[in-house]
Amino acid sequence: MTGNNPPLIGLMLGDCAGIGPEVAVKAMASKAVGDRARVAIVGDVRVLEQGMRDANLRFAYDVYETLSEVTWPRRTVPVVDLGNLDPDQIERGRVSPESGRVCGETLKQMIGLASAGALDAICYASLNKAALHQGGWQFPDEAHMFADFTGYDGLFGEMNVIPEFSTFRVTSHVALRDAVDMITPDRLTAVVRLAHRTLQRMGKQPPRIGVAALNPHAGEQGLFGDEEIRIIDPTVERLQADGIHVSGPIPSDTIFLRARRGEFDGVVMMYHDQGQIATKLLGFGKGVTVLVGLPVAFTTPAHGTAFDIAGQGIADPGGLEYALRLAARLAAQTEPDA
Repeated sequence: MTGNNPPLIGLMLGDCAGIGPEVAVKAMASKAVGDRARVAIVGDVRVLEQGMRDANLRFAYDVYETLSEVTWPRRTVPVVDLGNLDPDQIERGRVSPESGRVCGETLKQMIGLASAGALDAICYASLNKAALHQGGWQFPDEAHMFADFTGYDGLFGEMNVIPEFSTFRVTSHVALRDAVDMITPDRLTAVVRLAHRTLQRMGKQPPRIGVAALNPHAGEQGLFGDEEIRIIDPTVERLQADGIHVSGPIPSDTIFLRARRGEFDGVVMMYHDQGQIATKLLGFGKGVTVLVGLPVAFTTPAHGTAFDIAGQGIADPGGLEYALRLAARLAAQTEPDA
């Protein structure tokens, strides 16, 4: 963020075989971030036009070759046209290796802009992991791809945000049989501290964090597994002694009920689906995924590319609107020391 200017968010239109361009147009037309941020679209102007046709909406925009040409303040939306994808050549509603390749290429250019200080955050409409893989980007998920693009080798992960609470993962896109072995005191400590810092940036002072148990009934005093006794409980006690407002281990069949009632700002879960089921059930159309720990702030809707409704004009932009607003909030905050 430069001077008194609001943060500048780069908006990527998502996989053009899905609903990304449509929801991007709807979110921009709704002025989701208002005057809290400036937004520049980065991609192919032909994909933006496809989104306008799908959404049956238009807004005024100007096309630029580079972001450095854009001046502020302005009345129109700036579009940095990369000219790298003709959507008429992509079949709608199906995995497209070419669309996946261009999605990765576009995001890599945007990350370069953010790393150089030209963008304060990146918000992207939904991508398709299979398309990214088939397009040559061989990473388990976007977080690992972005870490590679930024040259970052520290701790990072996904935070899922719904209005009621946020979730953080000790393990993510790995087989469940491998996830259990990855749950260690050091990893749990690092994730809770990352959750604490991130929630502070979101304005939670002090953040209240609940840590989910791994086993049914939190292991029932070792009857159903001893990870709670050996790993989770001692780690939580050490973090409490360091002044972090954290509780646990709490059985996963009750922790999300307590979070929904407002007891926790964030929940640290042990494996991917433990929290994804809860957040998608409570807020599928409004949930946002935030990539935390990386040197660049990334937000995206938690829903997928919705190939089954691509081109029908019925996609809900709520998730992307929330993602844009959250990107503006994160970009406006400085990283806390603690």
